[in-house]
Amino acid sequence: MAGYLDQYGAGDERRAAIIKRTIYIVVGAIVFTVLPWYIFKNHSHERRVKDFLELIRKHDYTAAYKTWGCDNPKVCDGYPLARFLEDWGEKSTVDPKVLRIEDSESCGNGVMLTVRASRDRQDTLWVEKSTGIISFAPTPVCPSKSFWGMAAHLTLGKLRKPFLN
Repeated sequence: MAGYLDQYGAGDERRAAIIKRTIYIVVGAIVFTVLPWYIFKNHSHERRVKDFLELIRKHDYTAAYKTWGCDNPKVCDGYPLARFLEDWGEKSTVDPKVLRIEDSESCGNGVMLTVRASRDRQDTLWVEKSTGIISFAPTPVCPSKSFWGMAAHLTLGKLRKPFLN
């Protein structure tokens, strides 16, 4: 014969299991939606720089100069084609075998991309989010990053590396 208190606490155990399962599902849903967004949020800007680097590899410097954002001469008054060729042309230190994106970081209204141009040369490029214009970064690191933003970039940002090349 079953006693009066044999079923005592059975509902609490079931409720605890349901709560635990719900928490796992919510955390899993957050991770599987936020993580891909974080990894691919700079994809279009990375693609623009990849296209630029591919044009440099092909020695199509006028098209690369246009990809840089200098299709209108007034836009690039401070960076004429001759200076561009000194930085990225055949007489520059760019090694097409080494040329690649090494890091990508969202920073305010732009994206900072670290580009390995040769064994001895690493450049930080800036892609303006609104226009897609490429330029050299104004600072070597993002000045507006909070501690948590830098921590996320240094840890989760490593997950982007396989997608950069």
